Amino acid sequence: MRIIAGDWRGRKLIAPKGDSTRPTADRTRETLFNMLSSRLGSFEGLSVTDLFAGSGALGLEALSRGAAQCLFVEQDAEAVRAIKANIASLDARTRTQVQQGSVMSLGPAKAPHDLILLDPPYDTGAGQVALDRMTRLGWIGPATWIALETHRKEDIKLKALEIDAERVVGKAKLTLLRLKD
Repeated sequence: MRIIAGDWRGRKLIAPKGDSTRPTADRTRETLFNMLSSRLGSFEGLSVTDLFAGSGALGLEALSRGAAQCLFVEQDAEAVRAIKANIASLDARTRTQVQQGSVMSLGPAKAPHDLILLDPPYDTGAGQVALDRMTRLGWIGPATWIALETHRKEDIKLKALEIDAERVVGKAKLTLLRLKD
């Protein structure tokens, strides 16, 4: 696994040991960030949240492309160690915060985040439950972009969010979401 673009392009990332996480493949991550770049224009100065973070590859890719800060949320201890090791190897400690615990334990946000990245376990519906909760708790505002990775056959139904775009890449489906008007 490597950073695809930006300041850290080509830098290697480590994945957590074991099979409790499923790192997003480089090709899938590249497709996702192409989709986001065409909508955001730039990642400069963005506040990013990487949920079900695994290795932290999604949030670190955003930081490499200019995001100001990233909150990583992951409950698996081995994955948290991998995230911290990746952050240390990129010297990104001042722009990151790592929270070990369930995404469902997040409290109210101080302000909406600019970009929320979710890569929950496939076929669990966990991403949709998390997004419903985050919408209620102020994490998602009118300017927030949300990127959700699910299994290609998983249906997405969210009351407060609408689908902007979907792409299937291998076994994965990438969905970009926005708050409904």
